[in-house]
Amino acid sequence: MMFSCEAKFGRRTERWLGTIVGFNKYGSHYEIRIDSRSSITVVFGKTALGGFACMPDFGAGCHLADLKDHFWNTEQLTRVLGKVDGITVSSALCALADEIKF
Repeated sequence: MMFSCEAKFGRRTERWLGTIVGFNKYGSHYEIRIDSRSSITVVFGKTALGGFACMPDFGAGCHLADLKDHFWNTEQLTRVLGKVDGITVSSALCALADEIKF
């Protein structure tokens, strides 16, 4: 599944594409593999407090809102991954939202 990403750096806007190349459902959580500017494995699911995402290769994790809440998820993910990777993961989750029951 392909998805698009966009970031503003001052007056300049950059756009890039990403691809979800792997998807696994484990019952209580999901795992996706994203190829974009980086290759990122994301494990995500729900807790009593809402959603979560962990990126083990980056040693990072955070809480998520609904997968379609691109703004809030981007805020959380960029805090732990940096701007480009955070936007990439948030965009991938948003694109995936209609395909899964989360």
